[in-house]
Amino acid sequence: QVQLVESGGGLVQPGGSLRLSCVASGDILTVYDLGWYRQAPGKQRESVAIIGVYGATNYADSAKGRFIISKDKSAVYLEMTNLRPEDTAVYYCYANIGTYQVRPTDYWGQGIQVTVSS
Repeated sequence: QVQLVESGGGLVQPGGSLRLSCVASGDILTVYDLGWYRQAPGKQRESVAIIGVYGATNYADSAKGRFIISKDKSAVYLEMTNLRPEDTAVYYCYANIGTYQVRPTDYWGQGIQVTVSS
């Protein structure tokens, strides 16, 4: 079993910064893609940033130039700068992980609130 635990969300003023963290734990064999998604009220969940097993990154257009995704072993981080009110959402950590018992499978964190407001 794999668990993802997020931290770092909260309330920030427009133009401010936040750093989200997510740590995967459990019977992990190989970590493949890691990333962050978000879901705003009344909207579908969308991809924000993904980092592949070899470090290649992919950002949503809204995140380019403002957000940076990074990873360290089974942890993934999202450095968010110049935050805007439209970045307000619940942010979910995502990981594609293979364990000793299970082929590569998608796992999700419980979600963490980010609110950008003055």
